[in-house]
Amino acid sequence: MARKAQAESGADATANPGRLKQIALTYKMTRKADPKVGLVVAGVGVVVFGVLLAIGFLIGHPVYLGILGFLLAFLAMAIVFGRRAERAAFGQMEGQPGAAAAVLQNIGRGWTTTPAVAMNRNQDVVHRAVGKAGIVLVAEGNPNRLRTLLSAEKKRMARIVVDVPVHDFIVGDGEGQVPLKKVRTTLLKLPRVLAGPQVTATNDRLRAMGDLMSNMPLPKGPMPKGMRMPRGGRTR
Repeated sequence: MARKAQAESGADATANPGRLKQIALTYKMTRKADPKVGLVVAGVGVVVFGVLLAIGFLIGHPVYLGILGFLLAFLAMAIVFGRRAERAAFGQMEGQPGAAAAVLQNIGRGWTTTPAVAMNRNQDVVHRAVGKAGIVLVAEGNPNRLRTLLSAEKKRMARIVVDVPVHDFIVGDGEGQVPLKKVRTTLLKLPRVLAGPQVTATNDRLRAMGDLMSNMPLPKGPMPKGMRMPRGGRTR
């Protein structure tokens, strides 16, 4: 039992430095894109704590309100830092091939993402996500070329899944497009029309159909800017 307790405490000690190191790394990366992040986060903490402490003195309970203010200040700082870190991360990813796939793969439970189900030599690419909202095709690249890719992918899927709604949109800042930072919220706002077994059946059918990248090793996250389709690959 003593050895087990020592092992658990050692694991906790190892995990905590890992989390702290991850937070520090995130802060450094965020500060490169947002130099004022430290001042903003600290300012939020000071303001929240100061307001609660002042209220505590006014009502005669500075200790209680001071403790509450400290906790709320820490929470507010974490929320503000998280949002600014997310904004900085999207800013660094924006414009990189495969950025939308990285967002889709972190959308959360209930969604199955297949990156690069269609691609051409110009790195215009279509990703697929399947969930209770149905099938969602997310395209990134040149809008004119992407319409052809999306149309071809829809026709290909129509032979396999005919009773599942299909949504599609193009990632970008142009008219009718969805900005990268809003990809996740856009998918989550879609109406849920499928039950769990229907989602599983749809995924099974699409896997059986295969896709363009099924036999190609793809790096995780955004694809390198220099990556090109091999000459033997199909284009759609």
